[in-house]
Amino acid sequence: MNANGGEQAAAHGLGFRDRAALAFLWGFCRAVAMLPYWVRYRVIGNLIYGLLRLLRYRYGVVTENLRRSFPGKSEGELAVIRRGFYRTLAEIVVDTLGLAGLTEEKCRRVVVVKDLERHAAEVAGRNWIALTAHLGCWEYCSYWGLHSDQAVEAVYHPLHNRVFDELYKRLRSKRNIYPVPMREAMRFFLRHSQTGIDGRNIVLGLIADQNPPRRPDSHWFRFLNQDTIFFDGGEKLALRLGLPVYFSWLRRVKPGYYEMAFERIYDGREPVAPNEITERYVRRLERRICEHPELWMWSHRRWKHKSPADLARMECEEQKSA
Repeated sequence: MNANGGEQAAAHGLGFRDRAALAFLWGFCRAVAMLPYWVRYRVIGNLIYGLLRLLRYRYGVVTENLRRSFPGKSEGELAVIRRGFYRTLAEIVVDTLGLAGLTEEKCRRVVVVKDLERHAAEVAGRNWIALTAHLGCWEYCSYWGLHSDQAVEAVYHPLHNRVFDELYKRLRSKRNIYPVPMREAMRFFLRHSQTGIDGRNIVLGLIADQNPPRRPDSHWFRFLNQDTIFFDGGEKLALRLGLPVYFSWLRRVKPGYYEMAFERIYDGREPVAPNEITERYVRRLERRICEHPELWMWSHRRWKHKSPADLARMECEEQKSA
């Protein structure tokens, strides 16, 4: 899907007012993307950062998540991470608006792949799965497709607002990158897994650190000092089809520029215990968050569900206080 295809898809099914709103938003994004780098990040980025701090955007959620994740850190240390997070969030807003003006050449400049030749040789001729996270500008993760001849199935959650949903699809659509709604992701992959997309192998890109619905059989991982559930669709598909799995993450080089790295966590053949592939992903993600805590999305209500162990502890504490 190229940019023109994305624009045609975006206009399909929208009424006149929605199409006008979409055209305005796309024009606004294009205008921001055309501004010089220093204006976007030093002026607009600083303005957004100041507004986030002034409005205390999800301040309670961010603070509570940080306190529970890093109980050994002082309030001063947590404040430093919180400020860094707001700075990252402001940059991500600018990054996202700037997607409207990124050519393929610019995309390859803003995201450099670490050990590109080695990784390309490992996955040559194979479909594979990339498990990534909300670490830095996650919208850039699909740019692997611009560094290789493989097609990236970029799985996303559709937005409730049709106009903004279509805008994001247009912003994400580049050569070799195919945005696919989560509810259609597995069917799309299985439909193309044998023949590929236009003869190209498929990379299934999953942002796996989101908060999935709780099920009776949910497996709980100890993550950032808290019992946590994760999406396990990537692991199930990898075991079903014998697909390699990589942990993909972005290291911030400077505002708007990242280095992408891939760490193999499953080769597609080795015997593994249940939930082991996801466990390997969780441990690598946790390590990167501890190294670069300001890059993770702390404003997300990640721990809405309580594990059986948490509920038992809460019941025990209530009984003691009664």
